[in-house]
Amino acid sequence: MTGRSINDRRVAHAGICRMQVIQHPVERLRAALVSNRQDLIDCYQKYSREERRLLEEGLHPDSPLFSPITLHSDSDWISSHPEAPQDFQSFYSNPYRSAPIKGRKTIYIQTIGSFGSAEALTEQYVSWLRDYCEAFYYGLVVKLLDPVTVSATGCAFRVNNSTHNLQIHAGDLLNFLKKRKPKDAFCIVGITMIDLYPKDSWNFVFGQASLTEGMGVFSFARYDDNFYSRCYKGRLQKGKSPKQGDYSVFTGYYTPPITSTLLLRSCKTLTHEIGHIFGIKHCQWLQCVMQGSNHLEESDRRPLDLCPICLRKLQSVLGFKMADRYKALLQWIEPGSLSKEQHTSTQTVANSAKPTQAFEDSRQWLQKCLCILEDEIF
Repeated sequence: MTGRSINDRRVAHAGICRMQVIQHPVERLRAALVSNRQDLIDCYQKYSREERRLLEEGLHPDSPLFSPITLHSDSDWISSHPEAPQDFQSFYSNPYRSAPIKGRKTIYIQTIGSFGSAEALTEQYVSWLRDYCEAFYYGLVVKLLDPVTVSATGCAFRVNNSTHNLQIHAGDLLNFLKKRKPKDAFCIVGITMIDLYPKDSWNFVFGQASLTEGMGVFSFARYDDNFYSRCYKGRLQKGKSPKQGDYSVFTGYYTPPITSTLLLRSCKTLTHEIGHIFGIKHCQWLQCVMQGSNHLEESDRRPLDLCPICLRKLQSVLGFKMADRYKALLQWIEPGSLSKEQHTSTQTVANSAKPTQAFEDSRQWLQKCLCILEDEIF
C-alpha cells in the first residue's frame, strides 16, 4: 500500500485486530475518475447529467452506493501486494491493454470437467454464468464452447499433499485454450470445478491468465464452503496415487452442490478475471469487484459490481449506456428470469429456477443506481 498517497484512518475491529479504512481525499478520487488531461475531461463531460451524477456518487464519503475499501488484516490483498493505483487516465493511456475490435468482439467460455452430478445441471449452471457475463460486459456477445473432459486437455495432474484433492495444471490448460481460441474471440476463459496448481512448488492457484493472448483459466472448487473441511467429499483416499495419463480418476469426481452462494462467487470471479484481460488492474479506490483478494473471506467482502472509476474504464471501451447495462444485470437477477436456452426451449425443467437469493443486496443496489440514472429519488 502506498501510504504517501493514501489518507487513511484506523479503527478497532472486534477488539482483536485493527481494521484499516482507505479513505482517499475527494479531490484525489475526482482526478482518478475524471483525469487531468483536457481531452479526457471533455470526454467525461459528454456523459449525461444523470450518468455524471452516478459516477460522482463515489466522491462522497457518506455515499450509500460506493464505500471505501476496508482492510481487515495484513493478509488482505492491498497489504501484501503493494502496487500503484490505476486511475482512469493511466488505464486509457496504456498502449498494451486489450480492447474488442471489429471481428473480435466475442467472449468464449470453455468448461473443463463436470459442474454437477448431471449433464443438464452443468449446462444450466454455465448458461447462467454466460448470461451474467453478457450483461456485465454489455455490448459483447458471450458464447459457450462445447464442454471438454479433463482427459481431452491432456493436462498434467496431481493429488495435493495437504487437501488430498485432485488438481490439474493451470499452464497446461492455457496451452489447450490457446489452440481452441476462435478467430473472432476477444478472449477465451476456461472454467472448472477442479482445483488448480501452476507448478509443483505451489500449493494451489485460483486461476491463471495470459493477458496479452486474451485467455485465462479459473477454478471455483475452493468456493465451496466445505472445501477445507476433513469431510469434503472431493478428498481422495490416503495412499491413492493415480498415474499420469490415467484420467479415469476424474470419472464421477465430486463437484460441489450448486448453491446461490457458489453462483454469486463464480459470477464475481469470472467478471473480475475478464476485467483484467481488458487491462483493468486491481482496484484500490473504492469497494469494487476488481479488488484483489488473497482468501475467500476477502473475496466475499467485494461487491458484485464496479466502482465509478472502474466503470468509466469499462464504459470507455464498450461504449454502453449505463442504464442499459444496469437494467440487463437487474433482469438477470430478477426471479423468474430465464437463460437463452430456456427462452428458446419448448420444455421447462422442474428445477430450473435460478438460485439468486445471495444476489439480493446487489439487486437493491442496482435499483438505486437506476433511480439516479432515471432521475428519480431512492
